[in-house]
Amino acid sequence: QVQLVESGGGLVQAGGSLRLSCAASGSIFSINAMGWYRQTPGKQRELVATITSGGSTNYQDSVKGRLTISRDNAKNTVYLQMNSLEPEDTAVYYCNAQLVRRNLLRGDYWGQGTQVTVSS
Repeated sequence: QVQLVESGGGLVQAGGSLRLSCAASGSIFSINAMGWYRQTPGKQRELVATITSGGSTNYQDSVKGRLTISRDNAKNTVYLQMNSLEPEDTAVYYCNAQLVRRNLLRGDYWGQGTQVTVSS
């Protein structure tokens, strides 16, 4: 079994900051890419940012310069530092991990989601 547990969401005023964390645990051999996605009611889930095991990052254009993804490979944890938050950032944020399990099978796993609400 593999679990991704997110934390750090909440309510913040526009211009404020939050830091999301996501820890992966269980039968893990290695983790390739990790990332954050978000979803609002009635819309499809969209990519926010991804990071490879080597540290290469990719961001949605609307968050560049405000949100920063990082990871601690030793802890199997990915972070999303969110600064200068805008009401448009309000969404449920989901963590994703593309990994290899100890039985050497590859899998794509998701966290349960954490709500981020930015008030104007």
